[in-house]
Amino acid sequence: MTEQKHTQPAPLFGKENLRWMLIGGVIVALGFFLMSGGKSPDPNVFDTNLVYSTTRITVAPIVIVLGLLVEIYAIFKKPKAAH
Repeated sequence: MTEQKHTQPAPLFGKENLRWMLIGGVIVALGFFLMSGGKSPDPNVFDTNLVYSTTRITVAPIVIVLGLLVEIYAIFKKPKAAH
């Protein structure tokens, strides 16, 4: 009967990949933070400038998509070979 050695599989992502994933997650979180808010001081008044501001409607979704693109880059980036 032969003994089988159980070796640990190589990690799926390297440190650099994880760093890019963290950066992408922070960018996505920043986009959601930019999208939040819009509360009117008076609940009986609907102010379209607060709800439909350029930051919430245009900038925040662009920031979120950029963060998702960074996440895709982090996933597909080949880890450097260990020496």
